[in-house]
Amino acid sequence: MKYPAVSFLVQNNMFFIRSLIILFLSCITVKLNLCFSSIPYSLKTLNLEGHFNFDEVHHAARDFGNRYQFLPSAILHPKSVSDIATTIKHIWEMGPHSELTVAARGHGHSLHGQAQSHRGVVINMESLQGPKMQVNTGNFPYVDVSGGELWINILHESLKYGLAPKSWTDYLHLTVGGTLSNAGISGQAFRHGPQISNVHQLEVVTGKGEIISCSKKQNSDLFHSVLGGLGQFGVITRAKISLEPAPEKVKWIRVLYDDFATFSRDQLHLISVENTFDYIEGFVIVNRTGLLNNWRSSFNPQDPVQASQFKSDGKILFCLELAKYFNPDKNERANQEVENSLSVLSYIPSTLFLSEVSYIQFLDRVHVSEVKLRSKGLWEVPHPWLNLLIPRSKIHNFAEEVFGNILMDTSNGPILIYPVNRSKWDNRTSVVIPEEDIFYLVAFLSSAVPTSTGTDGLEHILTQNKRILEYCETARLGVKQYLPHYTTQEEWRTHFGPQWEGFAQRKSTYDPLAILAPGQRIFQKAIPFS
Repeated sequence: MKYPAVSFLVQNNMFFIRSLIILFLSCITVKLNLCFSSIPYSLKTLNLEGHFNFDEVHHAARDFGNRYQFLPSAILHPKSVSDIATTIKHIWEMGPHSELTVAARGHGHSLHGQAQSHRGVVINMESLQGPKMQVNTGNFPYVDVSGGELWINILHESLKYGLAPKSWTDYLHLTVGGTLSNAGISGQAFRHGPQISNVHQLEVVTGKGEIISCSKKQNSDLFHSVLGGLGQFGVITRAKISLEPAPEKVKWIRVLYDDFATFSRDQLHLISVENTFDYIEGFVIVNRTGLLNNWRSSFNPQDPVQASQFKSDGKILFCLELAKYFNPDKNERANQEVENSLSVLSYIPSTLFLSEVSYIQFLDRVHVSEVKLRSKGLWEVPHPWLNLLIPRSKIHNFAEEVFGNILMDTSNGPILIYPVNRSKWDNRTSVVIPEEDIFYLVAFLSSAVPTSTGTDGLEHILTQNKRILEYCETARLGVKQYLPHYTTQEEWRTHFGPQWEGFAQRKSTYDPLAILAPGQRIFQKAIPFS
């Protein structure tokens, strides 16, 4: 007779427990909704000269690499440095329990989502409207520019004063803050070092929202940390960059080699002598048909008959690319210097091609290719680039294996290869380079056909890159990646080697909550750094 009462109690208890569970889950849902809705709301309360965009954020989840897409919660369009500082300081004050992070985005030329911030804030650095660009023409000329300024604009403005930066990248439609966060390398680096070796002063917003001016003499640790620091220690909002007198014209030269040892010997000679070219690069040519005929649109062969008889198909060739700067009133002298420098080189005689162009045409040469590729819809494709810094003592081993076995049939874009002098790099900066006095940049600048499953497809190129990296590791070549990409902190520790402890210490000093540049995947927010 007691069973109905027991049954009634059980039913009541079950109903009570079920109600508690529903109430508990409802509270969690409300809390989560409040948490996520409060993130954009708290940003909306900030007093800024610029503005946030919370709706049109998709373009900030894309970059030149075209392989990673992480949507941010908001894009900041700053009008002043204080807008950036206010935003970062607000996120810093939210503490470690907030997932918000911040990424500075320049012209969107990252390769692996480094300038993206998943559910965080992306700063559109090109919106930054600080003081206008200022060129100082004193005894030690420099240009004072925003971190969001493009190098091509710096070139045009500084040329009005007969000046130009000393060190460049091959492509000029990049922002100052973007290249200085990496290094900035081109064919002038053998003489002037990378772009980070030619900076007088920086203005930086740290991961705490502090605006700090720094140089070699003032706040020097922050100055050197930020240069080559992959965006980990602060957002570069302004820079003073060293200038030199600019030439009007350039003698642009290409010659070919069919032997790597001879090619590299001539490159090493040119970067070591006093009176040499102003720009020294090189590239690898894999199985290209009618190569010299293609050059005729931009270059003139010294011997047209011999050049027309040269066959490039089926071969791996090495092109030495050189430039001599000059002004028209010193043309004869420049011709003599070029002739003297070429006379000691051992290139294939029939492959000497020359061109004379303006200084701007030469420096902005890659943009011409960009325009052509954009017109064909071939610019916004995946770019699985691989950039390596290889010690001089290992470059022959590398070339024999990679150009002899791994890349035998075709390449999917330019392969650059040229040496630089370590003495022109400042070892106090954050950039990681090989230990030897001379090392090579080897850059595989591949483009993938999105729908292809063949040798020009993304998977094939990535597999090829993996084979190259595996060989470098197995052979213990001491290679370092430039524009590095790793996915675990263990890999980053290996990359930095003995520099890791110092790098981690700098992070804990200038960005202790790991708010900045999460797309590099070096540190995670609220996880210890050491």
